[in-house]
Amino acid sequence: MSGRPFLMDAAGALVAWLCCRLLAHPRNPWQVLDWPNARSLHARPVPRTGGLAILCGALVGAIGDRWRLSLGLTVIAAAITAVALLSWYDDRRGLSPRLRLAVHAAAALAVALMAVRLPPTWLPGIDIALSGPVAVLVAGLFLVWWINLYNFMDGMDGFAGGMAVFGFGALAVLGYRAHDAAFAEIALTVASAAFGFTVSNFPPARLFMGDVGATVLGFAAGVMILAGGERGDFPLWAGLMAFSPFWVDATVTLLKRIARGERLTAAHRGHYYQRLVRAGLSHRSAVLGEYALMAVCGFSTYVAVAASVAVQWAIIAALTALYGVLAVVVRRWERHGQISGRAAR
Repeated sequence: MSGRPFLMDAAGALVAWLCCRLLAHPRNPWQVLDWPNARSLHARPVPRTGGLAILCGALVGAIGDRWRLSLGLTVIAAAITAVALLSWYDDRRGLSPRLRLAVHAAAALAVALMAVRLPPTWLPGIDIALSGPVAVLVAGLFLVWWINLYNFMDGMDGFAGGMAVFGFGALAVLGYRAHDAAFAEIALTVASAAFGFTVSNFPPARLFMGDVGATVLGFAAGVMILAGGERGDFPLWAGLMAFSPFWVDATVTLLKRIARGERLTAAHRGHYYQRLVRAGLSHRSAVLGEYALMAVCGFSTYVAVAASVAVQWAIIAALTALYGVLAVVVRRWERHGQISGRAAR
């Protein structure tokens, strides 16, 4: 890694942090407050325009990165800009879920059609070759899921920003190991900007990232996972492993809500990270525990990519077992919290 991109990434983190300070100031005219609702874990209104700070930090960090202008990169930039503008307006005025989903789908399909392709290796030793409209549709759905996945999981101080730091940081390390400096520098740029934001978002948060930050980070994560696989830096499953603390929680929670027949657009606090806090764990303890899980997943991804297929499957099995154990622990903490609450009454 050359010194110039590293210095610019450090500058990007600093700019993101400074922008957070400005955006959190009560006299800031751009400030939009996030008022507590049925889904929230916070009890007081908090500004939710921190995504603008992440964007500013990423733009500064991108100076000096070895990007080559291409049609695909232009389409990605345009699609992310469209999603960011929509989300910024949604944070301020509010938009219907259907309109948001329509824009997300259009942006994702444009990227899937003209910028990225599905990687061949989906699981260790298993290649799945899709082409034509089917491949575009699957890639588009993958990106739409990531845009909304990040938004679903942005509900605890320091959580979504930390996932960006660990997740994009892991992708950057994999890119450098694959001698793909351009890819690695983009991932590191995003991780650095997210770090600058997370300093202000760490419990107790002074600022939330809002839809602008969540949708853009989710879109970028989905694009980078597909792009890294397509470029041969790592297989699809490795990119997913690096971000598994997010998508495992979101996917399991969604499937459980579907099984219970719940209305999916209704606000809820059923994610595992929300249940940890509701069981009595402090925001800081919960997010530090999530950081430890993110670090384990990032290290596991680094080890697995260079390992044999048998070892790769063993690591996937171990992480699957770990998630199962953690789910049991959360349920036991919930029961303990309920018992303690009844005893106190």
